Amino acid sequence: MTSLVEFWSTHAAELWTLFGQHVALVLVSTAVAVACGMPVGIVAARRPRVGTPFAAAASIIQTVPSLALFGFLLPLPLVGGIGARTALVALILYALLPVIRTTAAGLRSIDPAILEAADAMGMTAGQRLRQVELPLALPSIVAGIRVSAVVGVGTVTIAAAIGAGGLGEYIYRGLSMVDATVILAGAIPAAALAIVVDGGLLIVERALTRRRGGGSLSPVTVTALALVCLVGVVIAAWPRTERIVVGSKNFTEQVILGELMAQAIERYAGLPVDRRLNLGGTFICDQAIRTGDIDLYVEYSGTALTAVFNRPVQRDSATVLEEVRRLYADSGRSTLEPLGFSNTFAILVRSVDAEARGLTRLSQLATHAPGWRAAFGYEFLDRPDGYAGLATVYGLRFLEAPRAMDLSLVYRAVAEGQVDVVAGDATAGLIEALSLTMLEDDRRYFPPYDAVPVVHAPTLLRHPEIGAAVARLGGRVSAEAMRRMNYAVDAERQNPAEVVAAFLDTL
Repeated sequence: MTSLVEFWSTHAAELWTLFGQHVALVLVSTAVAVACGMPVGIVAARRPRVGTPFAAAASIIQTVPSLALFGFLLPLPLVGGIGARTALVALILYALLPVIRTTAAGLRSIDPAILEAADAMGMTAGQRLRQVELPLALPSIVAGIRVSAVVGVGTVTIAAAIGAGGLGEYIYRGLSMVDATVILAGAIPAAALAIVVDGGLLIVERALTRRRGGGSLSPVTVTALALVCLVGVVIAAWPRTERIVVGSKNFTEQVILGELMAQAIERYAGLPVDRRLNLGGTFICDQAIRTGDIDLYVEYSGTALTAVFNRPVQRDSATVLEEVRRLYADSGRSTLEPLGFSNTFAILVRSVDAEARGLTRLSQLATHAPGWRAAFGYEFLDRPDGYAGLATVYGLRFLEAPRAMDLSLVYRAVAEGQVDVVAGDATAGLIEALSLTMLEDDRRYFPPYDAVPVVHAPTLLRHPEIGAAVARLGGRVSAEAMRRMNYAVDAERQNPAEVVAAFLDTL
């Protein structure tokens, strides 16, 4: 608990920024859902044949897992891409169903005698709706808003995977670092926010139930206030100056490299930078830089060749770099000078097992694999330079089908004996920290994986100083330096920004 409080105190400014982003996303998505869902609920109550299909569509969307929905939205024009826009679309879709259902249910629950009295008084349909039906249905509607808001608070944490910000950034950062303190730093405020939102709206709901029909805000007023909040948040969040957006994948080394690019641009080019770190895997980052949602991230040459461009594996580093440079240029992106290290896949086992069995090379693993269990990252299981080819080249057959795990978790899994073989990164700091041994790729299965900055070409044309700033790092980040930075973050729990700043001070 002491370490958690210390983390909050030392990251207070960042914490409040992420908390504000979290609240803004929930507020905007819930407000739009109310503004859109209430009319649909009214139609569903008055004209079931017209409204039911919309309610059914909202129900179907509610069943789609959030990560799958984000993945589906990413490539779509206008609503897609990384960042808050895609997150808001997903959150609005999830928030619609409770509002639609409770609006329709509230209107249907009104005593028919009350409606007959309103008609007898000569009210038009619109007057009856505004002055009688909606005020009486308001407690039910608020209950739906309450559900939508609480669901939104939880779902926003997942949206951090596509660069939408919010407290989920701490959760993903903690997962990549395998640091419970950082995970809790995001999870506890998110849970507290959900409790406060749920409790606050529950009080409003009960108050409206007690005062049903008298003295409460009308639904029209509620909707108007929601729209005002929406406009205010959008205006407040609207970018006032162009900022360079730096992205990264979702593991420690990539977060460090993203921070390295960001600080180099700030320090040497004097340009403002937005960080969209922990975005997810290769394909999310590639999609983001294709569309210009991010301006720069660091890719590995072998990954670009095989996974991004689906080209055959090649072994010569210079040949791979030249081919990748050409392929990126043909697709509207530019590559800058390699940073100076190659981070190949590392097949890892516990050091005690390696020493006991004399294991040093991958070709020796086939003898022991039938009695061992393996776990690999999702990408490694699917990539053309991943597990399928590795198993063929080295004749690997494990005790059971390899488990699919998040890359950030495989190191702990093998160290703690949950599995016996994993695929990690050759420069990972946890290899030394957890006493793991990397087996030599003696049949040269893996292609070279030189770390290369990839830049959105139009951004580089507008700001050539980015190229000059990042070029100052070219060839100066050795494998040993990268390993030390990874170790400082993973094993010593240092802040990636501070580790990067210290490294830049030595150049």
